[in-house]
Amino acid sequence: MKAVTWRGFGPARAVLKVEDLATPTAGAGEVLVRVAYSGVNPSDCKARSGSRPGVTKPPFEVIVPHSDGAGVIEVVGDGVDAARVGQRVWLWNGQWQRPFGTCAEYVAVPAEQAVALPDGVLLEDGAVMGIPGLTAAQTVFGGGDVSGQTVLVSGGGGSVGYLAVQLAAWGGATVIATCGARDVERVKAAGASHVFDYASPTLAADTLAASGGGVDRVVEVELGPNLVLLTEVLKPLGTIAAYGSAKDMAPEMPFGPMLFKALKLDISLIYILPLAAREAAIARLHAAFADGALKLDAPNVFDLEEAAAAHELVEAGGRTGAVLVKC
Repeated sequence: MKAVTWRGFGPARAVLKVEDLATPTAGAGEVLVRVAYSGVNPSDCKARSGSRPGVTKPPFEVIVPHSDGAGVIEVVGDGVDAARVGQRVWLWNGQWQRPFGTCAEYVAVPAEQAVALPDGVLLEDGAVMGIPGLTAAQTVFGGGDVSGQTVLVSGGGGSVGYLAVQLAAWGGATVIATCGARDVERVKAAGASHVFDYASPTLAADTLAASGGGVDRVVEVELGPNLVLLTEVLKPLGTIAAYGSAKDMAPEMPFGPMLFKALKLDISLIYILPLAAREAAIARLHAAFADGALKLDAPNVFDLEEAAAAHELVEAGGRTGAVLVKC
């Protein structure tokens, strides 16, 4: 099969190659998926560049990147229902703690990591449901239903934030979102009742006014830089559902204000989400799709030979639409 590989840390164009590798086989409890689209996420770029904290060398001799993807099951291993052959699926954790991910013509994964794609959902959209989709569903609904609550989504124009806005609105919450100026109308159309520029000097006051005195839950992409503001805008007993803090990976915690509101900090790393929570997040995603509540921007699609350009687009930021490699 054709596969994109890397063997050492470095810039995308320096280390990503297309090679012929042996097609994997489906072992016991596994399925072999003919990959249609492989999703590129910031974590894939960080792994390839060597910028993950504490990682000093590649974990495997040869790595096929990417955790997310979508395709069709061609072969099932022992113990897997043969009726799954021909099933359209989306994939999660394709390259988590294993060398061969989804950026190849085929991938073999444990059967539970190939989730049946709901009817009517495009394979292109399925390739976005792993890291962005599950992160959005978990950060919005990880504490239960949000109907009647006010949810603040930080970075509502980003891959996770844009889905979180739609999911929270579908779940019955009043949604407030922050984003860059260019994304304001797009984020409003996604379901946010109020959208503010994240750089506004009056952001805290505007959020308090829009929420009528405070928000119940925050979906947070940049915990460190925003933590002080969050203590101002959250109601007592509110929750910060954080999934990132790239601009400050060692933030100072304003414990006093957090203590006297008894705020909860819920950090999500979707790779290690427990099975019950993952199944609940999957169910939320599928239900939202069934209700027509999730609309994804047109993806940016690259051929296998253009995988380096796909990585560069993710690293550049400021885009709309998922970044996919067509396999």
